[in-house]
Amino acid sequence: MNKILVIDDEAALRDLIELVLRRENYEVRTAENGSAGLLALDAFQPDLVVLDLMLPDCSGYDLCKEITKRQAVPVIMLSAKNEIIDKVLGLELGAEDYMTKPFDNRELLARIKVVLRRAQNSGLPAEAEDTRITHEELTFDLETRVVQKGGVPVALTAKEFRILETLLKRPDKIYTRDELLEIVWGYDFMGDSRSVDMTIMRLRKKLEDDAENPKYIRTVYGFGYQLGGGSA
Repeated sequence: MNKILVIDDEAALRDLIELVLRRENYEVRTAENGSAGLLALDAFQPDLVVLDLMLPDCSGYDLCKEITKRQAVPVIMLSAKNEIIDKVLGLELGAEDYMTKPFDNRELLARIKVVLRRAQNSGLPAEAEDTRITHEELTFDLETRVVQKGGVPVALTAKEFRILETLLKRPDKIYTRDELLEIVWGYDFMGDSRSVDMTIMRLRKKLEDDAENPKYIRTVYGFGYQLGGGSA
């Protein structure tokens, strides 16, 4: 049973979403603000987070960054803000999807199913396949979704994790920005390839000894990105 954490300060909406999700046999935990949401995140270990952007004690954008920093869990943002820049900002900060209020419960359920399917497929190893990939100092565990560098865990967002996974699985391939955009963000993403560059930049800061001279994620000018260093 998939577990979903709902963080929203509107009690009526929170209760409605919980009811709708329980009817679909999801295990649900709710929180009314950011602090309670982070506590629930650590204790509940959800498979997906539904996050309201307007919370009383913090910004939903900041909370999204903190959530994806702590765990590789997909986030669907809810907000009354319907400007394109708000949606792009939310998606670039690590959210998997963005819905504007008011919304139809059926649409929320459909999007939850799509995001869960995408996340679970990306982390599902093929049968009999080794679930660990080692590349120089990096160890990438497909099953536990834990990345380590020199034995030290590195906290990655869901998108950072997926880009690294994509590069590690085919170390000889050069991925264009559009290919990474399609693989990691999906066909319906409304942003552009700058999202790939920004995510790669954050990933390098976390993995590389010198992000200005990257060893693991190499830029192939005029083409895209490729795994660097020795053989995987």
